[in-house]
Amino acid sequence: MPAEPTPTVWVLSDGKAGDEVQCLGVAERLGVTPEIRRIAPRKPYAWLMPRGPIDPAESPDRPGSPIRPPFPDILIASGRRSIPYVRAVRKASNGATFTVILKDPRTGAGSADLIWVAGHDRLRGENVLVTTTSPHRLAPDRLAQARLAPPAPIAALPSPRAAVLVGGDSRHHTFRQQDITRFVEGLDALARSGVALMGSRSRRTTPDLDKAVGAVFARHGGWWWDGSGENPYVALLANADAVVTTADSTNMIGEATATGVPILVFEPHGGHGKLAKFLEALKSEGAVHHFEGRLEGARYEPVDSTQAIADAVRQGWLMHRQQLGITRS
Repeated sequence: MPAEPTPTVWVLSDGKAGDEVQCLGVAERLGVTPEIRRIAPRKPYAWLMPRGPIDPAESPDRPGSPIRPPFPDILIASGRRSIPYVRAVRKASNGATFTVILKDPRTGAGSADLIWVAGHDRLRGENVLVTTTSPHRLAPDRLAQARLAPPAPIAALPSPRAAVLVGGDSRHHTFRQQDITRFVEGLDALARSGVALMGSRSRRTTPDLDKAVGAVFARHGGWWWDGSGENPYVALLANADAVVTTADSTNMIGEATATGVPILVFEPHGGHGKLAKFLEALKSEGAVHHFEGRLEGARYEPVDSTQAIADAVRQGWLMHRQQLGITRS
């Protein structure tokens, strides 16, 4: 039986970390090392995206263009500004490149050969794949390796351990002083119950929130990452018996489901209908619980939407090859 072909892959975005990470996660599950292509459209072209044209300075026939040929077998893109470039590659490759868009492109289901959206988004279609959680780079083997060799401060903590992942203010959430107080009181109660705390801040964590959470860790002998060196995010998730996370990031919550441990979500002021739908879906699956200062829930089968998305990409690409009459590896 002939070996399955290995595709060439581009990951295309404007460099926004959240978009690029999702694309990389899918590409890595395909078993390839992708080429990272970053676009940088000028004004006014950037203002007109996703419906407008690409910046002419970045057209495929221009030297130094991020979408210059040879074109890949598979293009995985994310972000509003990338959508016109997906159309441009599709046209310039005469449809040979299998195009994938992660997240709703806001230009309809015909914008790519395959589109992935989260369950709380509205877009649907024959070529639209829907999962509850988003793609990420937390593959099972990466988590397993992090469990085998945890950082010394994590290894020194007794079980049960709770990974505390602290976000901050976002478009839909705000940490007011009463939210900080409520969150800190919950963490204090959790630590007093015998749960060891280990955690990290994010770029959105305000100084007041950072200081208040750090004080809880100091009181109870936990490990609060001091911000130096590499963020221990993966190690925290891999070595946790439960995850406490703030509700401002659906990506952070979705990534935590890859561990299979209970996720305790703290919700500050604000909220959004899509977030509520997302949390309810994970609550119904037994993965998410409201944070009340105590451990709740049981382990469950880890959620691995990234592999499901990668499998759909591979199957779609193989069918695309057949339609193009390509049979060689």
